[in-house]
Amino acid sequence: MVEASGRRVWLAGATGLVGRELLDRLLADSGCRHLHLLLRRAAPELPTHPKLQAHLVDFDRLPALPPADEVYIALGTTIKQAGSREAFRRVDFDAVVNTARAGRAAGATRLGIVSALGAKADSGMFYNRVKGEMQQAVAALGCGTVVFAQPSLLLGDRGRLGQPVRPLEAWAMRWSRPVMALLPCGVRPIAAADVAAALLQAVRGSAPGLHVLASGAMQQASRR
Repeated sequence: MVEASGRRVWLAGATGLVGRELLDRLLADSGCRHLHLLLRRAAPELPTHPKLQAHLVDFDRLPALPPADEVYIALGTTIKQAGSREAFRRVDFDAVVNTARAGRAAGATRLGIVSALGAKADSGMFYNRVKGEMQQAVAALGCGTVVFAQPSLLLGDRGRLGQPVRPLEAWAMRWSRPVMALLPCGVRPIAAADVAAALLQAVRGSAPGLHVLASGAMQQASRR
């Protein structure tokens, strides 16, 4: 059993909205002894820290990596950014499942993944179907405690990450405050920081098995 002060953690997707929030929290967590970032490209904009080590990897062919106790996966793109459905699936399905499988092989018993609201393997929407199929594939790996966060539209500062603002997110950030109270909690846009906080808490506090963090539950937790 790993002591609370000696957790070894992998994080994939640290350059995204939720991933950067996870990174900041893990760096501030004295219980996280080693933090390994899995990156597709160099990311000089990310902070440096004595316990932080970056690994440039090909998610199609992950190399041997250091042992892990917890793995957090916040990989994701859009079909527009990826350029095609096939390219989108390579990130949101293949890269996620490959990382989860590699983490399990490296000893991880706790796994947290950022999925999406509406993720269902039988969905008629391609995006939601891929997310649902990813969840099924990860669940089949049998990795101790597995938590899927299913946020609604994410809110956060992409400019801080050097990324272009997505049109739908920009609209939501502009109009969410005036109309927020009118939207059902489960579908309201949600801050990436709230998703990261809820995912960390759930991964560390949940019993073995599969767990789903609904967007509405994460909204309510942030208010508490």
